[in-house]
Amino acid sequence: MGKVVLVTGVARPIGGRFVRRVLREPEVDRVIAVDAVPPEHDLGAAEFVRADIRQPMIAKVLAQTSVDTVVHLDVSATTTMGSGGRTQVKETNVIGTMQLLGACQKAPTVRRLVVKSTTSVYGAAPRDPAVFTETMPAKSLPSGGFAKDAVEVEGYVRGFARRRPDVAVAVLRFANILGAHADTPLAEFFALPVLPTVLGYDPRLQFVHEDDVNEVLVLAALDARRGTLNSGTFNIAGDGVLLLSQTARRLGKPTVPVLLPAVTWIGRTLKAAGVTDFSREQIRLLTHGRVVDTRQMRETLGFAPAYTTAETFADFARSRGPGLLPPDRMARAVDRLAAAALAPDAADATDADHA
Repeated sequence: MGKVVLVTGVARPIGGRFVRRVLREPEVDRVIAVDAVPPEHDLGAAEFVRADIRQPMIAKVLAQTSVDTVVHLDVSATTTMGSGGRTQVKETNVIGTMQLLGACQKAPTVRRLVVKSTTSVYGAAPRDPAVFTETMPAKSLPSGGFAKDAVEVEGYVRGFARRRPDVAVAVLRFANILGAHADTPLAEFFALPVLPTVLGYDPRLQFVHEDDVNEVLVLAALDARRGTLNSGTFNIAGDGVLLLSQTARRLGKPTVPVLLPAVTWIGRTLKAAGVTDFSREQIRLLTHGRVVDTRQMRETLGFAPAYTTAETFADFARSRGPGLLPPDRMARAVDRLAAAALAPDAADATDADHA
């Protein structure tokens, strides 16, 4: 008998891609694809079960299908078609996770649990360390939005791991996911014709490609390339960082700097523009940035992303088409402005040397 894998959140693009990918693994016998709404994309040979993970029915699904591996992808910042607004998303993230973990706890066949989380759990604050490791606590805990949901979800997962020590549990903290099919708040932000930024700040950002997300999920769920089941929490991100100003230039889009006290206005404006979860935590990210260490991903989990942060963003930018301004002209204009801004300082330094 091969593995029986249950995947939640399959109506989302990330869930659909993972289902199609894991079906290609020879050791997988069945894939049970679960969501509250039918997916618009193809799920291949997977067995779709329409079930809301916030309801007790999910326990029956696990019991009837003898699932041994659960991949929980229904933890997200965005809504799916027909699934309601932010309140329902939060309920699915938090209450849905509680129900799913309760069902897993009662299912004796479950031996592996993989949970999609986010590096947003570290928050974003002015006194943050240069690089976060998995053991570092947040300097300022997220106060709302998807980031706060993820903190609560991880707390419930830790409780489950204590109650079921026989289950190998892996929590994957993904950096901002980008790609041709990305449906994240940051992808929606980058889709705006003009990018609002916080005046005086140029945060460092990390990205992970949607293809790498697929591959690391398969590795974490099956450990097919290592032969062991690794448990723990892992930061998942492409190598390197990009500044927000660099992303704007590569998209060929102008920025509109706004004073820091106006961050609330930025959030309201972005929500009005259709960015679904541009919470205060997202604004803090675009103010202070966030970078995570990925040594555990490489050394313990045994995963090396195919895309760097820069390559991930380049692929995302190509999928979105040209911006308002050609990127090369945008870069030259920014360089000229930077040189002009530095010119007075250079002149002052020369005058001081002559004096």
